[in-house]
Order: sequence, then structure tokens, then C-alpha cells
Amino acid sequence: MIRIFFPAEKPKLKTEGGVEKIFCPIRKKWLKVIPEEWVRQNIILYLHLVLGYPLALIAVEKGIQVGELKKRFDVVVYNRDHQPYLLIECKEMKVPLSEDVLEQVLAYNTVLRAAIIVVTNGLHCAAVKSENGKPVWLSELPLMTDE
Repeated sequence: MIRIFFPAEKPKLKTEGGVEKIFCPIRKKWLKVIPEEWVRQNIILYLHLVLGYPLALIAVEKGIQVGELKKRFDVVVYNRDHQPYLLIECKEMKVPLSEDVLEQVLAYNTVLRAAIIVVTNGLHCAAVKSENGKPVWLSELPLMTDE
């Protein structure tokens, strides 16, 4: 497992009409704070501020067609050639990173074909890439490069 050390900067929060909201810098809107959204917004800040990924290369909660089913991925980071590079599935902190979670994101990747698949519950990540058709587990998430 990869331990995540979030940056000092935290997501923007506000209370509106008695509802706590969190700002998504990708979608540029305020969303109701639910546990999974909290993880999603913190991982976006981590990708941007710690790993150096430009916000312009990050997509959040977009619809995809997986076989006959319409699904939504959590986060995709594109490389500079605009190809899916990281596919990230976010779960709330109390959800363990299980084989079921990995199978969910693997199904999404049959469509997206990202180079690296990541599952996170905000506390830990598991990341895997394929080398010569075999899974290789990563010990850390990759930094943004100019490649």
C-alpha cells in the first residue's frame, strides 16, 4: 500500500443553507460534502500540489459506457498527449481497498486504457501498471513528467 501525505493546503469548504460544501477546482463548483467527495477532492489536491499534475489534465466524474452499462469514473489524469495516464477510483475512508474495488476500476479501464490504475480510500492507495502483460504494483504514485 502507498501511504498518502496530503499537502498543507486543504479543499475549500463552506456552509450554505445548513449544508457543508466542498469546492471542486476541476468542475469549478461547490458540492455537498459526502465521504467519497472528501476523498476525491483531497486526492485532486494531492495530484496537483504534491505530484505536479496540472488541473487542466484532470477529469472528474465523467460518464463512460462499460459494455451495456453507463458508469462514471472518479478521476482520470491525462498525459501531455491527452491519453488516459492515471485512472483513480475513490472510496470513502472506512472502505477497505479490496479486490472488489480493484475489479470495478479494471472494468472501467477496459474502456479508458489508462497506463496506471489507482484505488484510494484517502488514507492509502494501491497502484498497478502492466508491464509485458503482467501486473506491477507501484510503491509510490508517479510525479508529473514532461514525457
